[in-house]
Amino acid sequence: MKMNRRTLAATLAAVSMAAMLPGTALAQKKIVLGFSQVGAESEWRTANTESIKSAAKDAGIELKFSDAQQKQENQIKAIRAFIAQKVDVIAFSPVVASGWDTVLKEAKAAKIPVVLTDRAVDSKDTSLYVTFMGSDFTEEGRKAGRWLVEKMKDTKGDVNIVELQGTVGSAPAIDRKKGFEEVIKADPRFKIIRSQTGDFTRAKGKEVMEAFLKAEGKKINVLYAHNDDMAIGAIQAIEEAGLKPAKDITIISIDAVKGAFEAMIAGKLNVSVECSPLLGPQLMTAVKDIMAGKPVQKRIVTEEGIFPMEVAAKEFPKRKY
Repeated sequence: MKMNRRTLAATLAAVSMAAMLPGTALAQKKIVLGFSQVGAESEWRTANTESIKSAAKDAGIELKFSDAQQKQENQIKAIRAFIAQKVDVIAFSPVVASGWDTVLKEAKAAKIPVVLTDRAVDSKDTSLYVTFMGSDFTEEGRKAGRWLVEKMKDTKGDVNIVELQGTVGSAPAIDRKKGFEEVIKADPRFKIIRSQTGDFTRAKGKEVMEAFLKAEGKKINVLYAHNDDMAIGAIQAIEEAGLKPAKDITIISIDAVKGAFEAMIAGKLNVSVECSPLLGPQLMTAVKDIMAGKPVQKRIVTEEGIFPMEVAAKEFPKRKY
């Protein structure tokens, strides 16, 4: 059938009208989310990545994913690439807290909203991001401190603590240290005698704990690790030094990943403070709300608990990460 010019024009007009109508296939353009992840340094981070990828798929959001391998310059490059690709929303979990203003201003100039997940930035200009969603790391440190103070309340003499810090300059390392110290400083018996970064990894946790044991030996009463992976590495070092983890040295860590529950069930870790990595569904909800022009809270806090070894076996089957 030949189509005259008038029919053709009418058909094209109808198609373009249909494209503007909500609910048509043409109007349903997928939301594109650019996400820059810290890396894959721990079981926690792997679970966090998995949660984001599967939640994006479930929500019908196109995800452009970039792994920064724990380097800030890689994250900045990824964010610039997302800006160049004109994604709808940028989300990222910052490796460290400072040094983001320039790239965030570039995203703002490009009118691309930014969501911070899991870790905050220490920018004075809070208009550079829409929301920060994740745990209250300071409160996690306080929970660890309160548990220790309660456990050691009848102990005589000093309580010597060694601390395995997370990545230098990262929000969880800064805040978990601060929260813990805030609680223990009320009692002068509690003393942090060594504190060093283990970079949130098992290998580095083991290496630093070996150095602590060489330097302080049997003087160490408590190990406070900023995450489970470092604690698990340190447990190896403690055993290799001929000591019993969780007995000769009380061990407190943060994250509550499956590996920590296994260590608690084996009687090698005393307690793990929960930090949930399952932020994917929350993130996708926020992305959809932003795109729909709905108001989004500036701070979205994850609900979390604390798990001493006594409850580990009962809780273990429920763990998703």
